[in-house]
Amino acid sequence: MKKKLKIIPLGGFGEVGKNMLAYEYNHQILVVDAGLMFPENEMTGVDYIIPDYEYLKKRADKVVGFVITHGHEDHIGAIQHVIKDIPAPVYGTALTLGLVEVKLSKAGLLSKADLRTVKAGESQKIGPFKVEFFHVCHSIPDSVGLGISCPAGLVVHTGDFKFDHTPVDNWPTDFAKLTEFSSRGVDILLSDSTNAETPGWTPSERIIGPAFDTVIREAPGRVIIATFASLISRIQQAADAAVRHNRKLAFAGSSMVDNAKIAQKLGYLSIPEETLVPLENALNLPPREVIIMCTGSQGEPTSIIGRLSAGTNRQFGLLPDDTVVLSSHPIPGNEEEIGKAINRLFRRGVNVIYDKLAEVHVSGHASQDEQKMMLNLVRPKHFVPMHGELRMLKRHAWLAEQVGVSRENIFSVENGTVIELADGQVRLRERIPGGYVKVESSAAVEKKPAPVSPRKPERTRKKPMPAVLPGTFVVNLSLDKNTHRLVGMPEIIMRDFVTPDGDTTKIVGAVRQRVVDVVHGGVRVERDISAVVRTFVFKQTKCRPQVSVNITKA
Repeated sequence: MKKKLKIIPLGGFGEVGKNMLAYEYNHQILVVDAGLMFPENEMTGVDYIIPDYEYLKKRADKVVGFVITHGHEDHIGAIQHVIKDIPAPVYGTALTLGLVEVKLSKAGLLSKADLRTVKAGESQKIGPFKVEFFHVCHSIPDSVGLGISCPAGLVVHTGDFKFDHTPVDNWPTDFAKLTEFSSRGVDILLSDSTNAETPGWTPSERIIGPAFDTVIREAPGRVIIATFASLISRIQQAADAAVRHNRKLAFAGSSMVDNAKIAQKLGYLSIPEETLVPLENALNLPPREVIIMCTGSQGEPTSIIGRLSAGTNRQFGLLPDDTVVLSSHPIPGNEEEIGKAINRLFRRGVNVIYDKLAEVHVSGHASQDEQKMMLNLVRPKHFVPMHGELRMLKRHAWLAEQVGVSRENIFSVENGTVIELADGQVRLRERIPGGYVKVESSAAVEKKPAPVSPRKPERTRKKPMPAVLPGTFVVNLSLDKNTHRLVGMPEIIMRDFVTPDGDTTKIVGAVRQRVVDVVHGGVRVERDISAVVRTFVFKQTKCRPQVSVNITKA
């Protein structure tokens, strides 16, 4: 009998967020991560989106365990839903499980959960799988990648990673373990694709410190820093800056307070007692002595920054001398929402600092040169890019080919596509549902199936489907070099793009008008216009074309 390993992506393949992947051998299943993603702007009332894990629910008695690679929301945000339906052991490092505990406690599930702490460098036997945990740099401490062995072969699962040679916690990615995997022979490498379109190396987290110093030194009043509540490394950098500039630090928002508390308890966050104060105390101090950390760096309307920008935050409002720092990059699709929030903040008379103005954020994900280094260190026989939209996966696949992985051994797949490893060979099998579930107030309300993607004939399904291209929009516009106003109407060229209703004239006209509106609104940078067009087209058609913008000065 053939020894077959099935790899089943349930989230994070063809999208950014809600990462979840199942490994199945001999009818026993190991699940890696259980994340969420933010809703689209038009999903009114939806709190977040989680994977459709119906495949696992039907086989709940076959699930031998969950392994969580790190504590970010796109990797742990669905854990309370999943554990309620599938009560299997959960493995993770101390900080990761600490953040999981916060979620399970709020859901009233902590007493029933079986949480098992592991350390980087250790291995665990989980059902038929041997899981080896190795440390990786990311934007949160205690992150791990995984070596997963079973009788069918060895798989390396990087998790989110970067190769930071000067990390703020002085703990670099475990190069030695990656080299050891290579010497044993890696059948499949699954690797983070988030920054596959970004050339070079991702900068070190250490550059954030000087950027925070500059902002705080020049700020005439309070500094309000918005970031993700699970970005513990960034919280530490803000705390260090508060100490250097003799300011008090306060947290706003329950998720930020809870995560900081558990990180302090476990020793991953160190803040002097005299520096950290309750928010109520901070609001009564001279503004020049205060730093407030909160959520809302993605411009979410219900977040603290969203409410501050709208003037609806109950605990405190904005003061004229406040400086608001958005310490994150936009999640794809959020560009327009963040832009609106920034504009609203400026209208309220405060200064706003974001990643285009200062180095107040650094990605936690590997860029192209690091992704190629991972491939060269591991030297896998087969490669599967993960964690990214399809264009990112395709770009990562191209990088793999550049460093010597055979094209026929590279598999760029979306959610639900079953990958099978048997006798050292990889094949694609019939697709299962891999869509999403919308959650309102912690209740799942709607399932949406994943779109079915084309397969190449040699990687067959019973009925091969015709190829569907994402298409391309080219935007050509001319600006007056003195007034920066539009000269004539933008030219919109559409290639290989098919709308659901077949009316291409309508979408071209709508895109042209959208470009006119944003340029008249002050947007004149190619990448910003490109982001707006991508978001607009997705909202209209649910398709994500490539967008190229060319600006000439007349």
